[in-house]
Amino acid sequence: MTKTILTFIIAMMGTLGLAQNKAKSIYDFKVKSIDGSTFDFATLKGKKLIIVNTASQCGNTPQYSDLEELYKKNKSKNLVIIGFPANNFGGQEPGTDKEIQSFCSKKYAVTFPMMSKISVKGAGMAPIYKWLTEKSMNGIKDEPVTWNFQKFLIDEKGNWVGSVASRTSPSKSKEISDFLAK
Repeated sequence: MTKTILTFIIAMMGTLGLAQNKAKSIYDFKVKSIDGSTFDFATLKGKKLIIVNTASQCGNTPQYSDLEELYKKNKSKNLVIIGFPANNFGGQEPGTDKEIQSFCSKKYAVTFPMMSKISVKGAGMAPIYKWLTEKSMNGIKDEPVTWNFQKFLIDEKGNWVGSVASRTSPSKSKEISDFLAK
């Protein structure tokens, strides 16, 4: 009987280990918004998401206009665009949250949710970006962030469905139009 109990314990430990490696849902994340409040992804169930790492001093920065236009046009169709400022590429987002918020509001009239500045790569990578970029977390694909304004597409069930390259304008992206059409 002792051997049976030991076998059972070992089997349970293996099962628990597998459960710990199971990908979290996007809805499990809570992050800090740019105004300092808590933003709970669980409130986004049933909505399509485009998550994008942003920067104020990048050649891609004018994409804020395209993202805002896309958001305004599709928010009534359950689309939410979420910006995460990051200073990982060329020091192109040096500002504080307050400075970034002011820049986005004044220069591009951004109304889609903006989060607090984070890291989107390396040892200090924010947990939500680990989920977005690592197959072991999202269950679909490894997709490292290569530059500012890389866009991740999440369907209304919280599934990772794709990404769009940094240089691709949201208004000219076939992947985004196909994503929105589904």
